[in-house]
Amino acid sequence: RGAMRGIAAHPESYVHASYRNWYFCQCDTSIPADNGEWLNYGHRLNISWLSYLPEMHQQRAPGNTCMSALRSGDGGTMDDPINHSKGCGGVMRIAPVALYFQGEKSRELLKNMCFTAAKVAALTHGHPLGYMPAAALAHIIHRSAFGGCPYGDGLHGILKDCREMMQDMFRGEQYLSQMLSLMERAEALVANGRPDAENIESLGGGWVAEETLAIAIYCCLRYPDDFSKAVIAAVNHSGDSDSTGAVVGNIMGAWLGYEKIDSVWLKDLELRTVIEEVATDLCDHCRMSEYGDYRDKDWERKYIHFGNCG
Repeated sequence: RGAMRGIAAHPESYVHASYRNWYFCQCDTSIPADNGEWLNYGHRLNISWLSYLPEMHQQRAPGNTCMSALRSGDGGTMDDPINHSKGCGGVMRIAPVALYFQGEKSRELLKNMCFTAAKVAALTHGHPLGYMPAAALAHIIHRSAFGGCPYGDGLHGILKDCREMMQDMFRGEQYLSQMLSLMERAEALVANGRPDAENIESLGGGWVAEETLAIAIYCCLRYPDDFSKAVIAAVNHSGDSDSTGAVVGNIMGAWLGYEKIDSVWLKDLELRTVIEEVATDLCDHCRMSEYGDYRDKDWERKYIHFGNCG
């Protein structure tokens, strides 16, 4: 929209529209036509080619908070929350924001990127501990992928920079110290020599966002050079292990790069070609412009002329 028309809304508004498409994919399509609440929801507004993939209509036990928030049709904000949930659904899906804003290396622009991440998480999770960890994770992933950290490009330096950014962004927020303390505790546990499962359990179960972030930080710092070991540690505990594993994969993938992801994780990955295509589109952005001669028919088909995607 911004490239082709020279004007666009804030990113979170488009993310919310995409979430609504996803919501439709997760619902029973046989809802009666006289269901006014359903019709008013406007669920048939397709904005992406992903809605046309049959695999996207498979139900994989979506989170109740995400579903109820999207069912309302309204997107929550930090100032006007839709609920008071601090579940991990907001933080575990925020990585694309960090990759989309790939050129934002100045501190002020990086802060804007982090605020966008918080706003995206707040669409469905209204508690400050539901959206602040999303801002922190976006910062960590962005620095891991693109560098620019004033304390060097090591993970410890990135975490120091992240904590300072969060203090700057959310100064006066009563729950900020709770999140930062848990992040610092995760960093301190790395050197104690105790088993991973024991250390992870001491950080919590990962069911809420600040615990998911802390567990991910611990696993990445414990195994900074080994994608597999970090992910395996993240999924072997009694809590919300799929969420903590996903966030560790976010960080380690950005930190080590695609080529360092062991083939065992890629060989049987469901929808691998789709994931790689979306990732490429996200990082390349739209190369067309309103007045330029260059045209990309595939991009137009996927992101402009949605109705022809089937």
